[in-house]
Amino acid sequence: MSAEMPADPGPESAPSVLTLVRGRADRLRNLMRGLARQTLPPRELVIAWMQPDPEPDLPDPGCPVRHLHVPGEPMPLAAARNRAAEAAGADLLLFLDVDCIPSPGLVAAYAGAARTTRGLFLGEVLYLPPGAVGGDPDPATLDRLGRTHPARPILPETGLRPEPDAGQLWGLSFALPAASWRAVGGMDEAFAGYGGEETDLAARLAASGLATFWVAGARAYHQHHPVHVPPLQHFAPILANAARFRARHGRWCMTYWLDQFRAAGLIDWEADAAAIRLIRPPTGPEIAAALRPDALFS
Repeated sequence: MSAEMPADPGPESAPSVLTLVRGRADRLRNLMRGLARQTLPPRELVIAWMQPDPEPDLPDPGCPVRHLHVPGEPMPLAAARNRAAEAAGADLLLFLDVDCIPSPGLVAAYAGAARTTRGLFLGEVLYLPPGAVGGDPDPATLDRLGRTHPARPILPETGLRPEPDAGQLWGLSFALPAASWRAVGGMDEAFAGYGGEETDLAARLAASGLATFWVAGARAYHQHHPVHVPPLQHFAPILANAARFRARHGRWCMTYWLDQFRAAGLIDWEADAAAIRLIRPPTGPEIAAALRPDALFS
């Protein structure tokens, strides 16, 4: 059964919105335009730049903007989220991937959820096809064009729905109390490069007693970009981060990708294995062949 949420969260409950950027300035501008249309403006937008300089000529998101520089190679995803969270001033942290455009009710939906209960809050993400965002389309157009990821559940029409699997946190759009983030120490910066850091955070939050909920009305639209199927360009960090996750939690994460790597003859691995045995890394042509320019989902 879905819990009801307060109908009209006030400005005092507005979250800090946090996003990470390296390149993709066009995506960031669309995110900021989406924030400018919110029924409840965020308290602020914190942008963690994983590049030397911020992009010029950014639009007004309808709230104050803070800029942080977080250098590092490979992309310091965990560190950038930690620095953004440290800089944020609101009691509720709302993480939004730079590829995501928030629907007009997204901020209000997350704020209403946080007024109802304490939890890790997950919002719906619709994936857009190539060319869907040209000309700053209205939310009705994005609703029509967007597609739900086949691995995601149908969300409640109203209120909150408990989610027993905290691993449903994928990182594109989620919110949680700043105090809960600090209580578990934020993201583990030892997860270097791509993969695993969000699942590790979710597992530690669940172990701390924080429940996970799906939030009705917190819809975002994922702007299309080419994907690799499987993500061979991230092969080495996925293996390293999966091993780190298993050492901490006693189980594997990113098993879908590990299955794909095994099927490609790159690793010897089973779900009950204690370790991954590397057979060989992917070749350059194999990585190039895995690129799917028109695919919506990885």
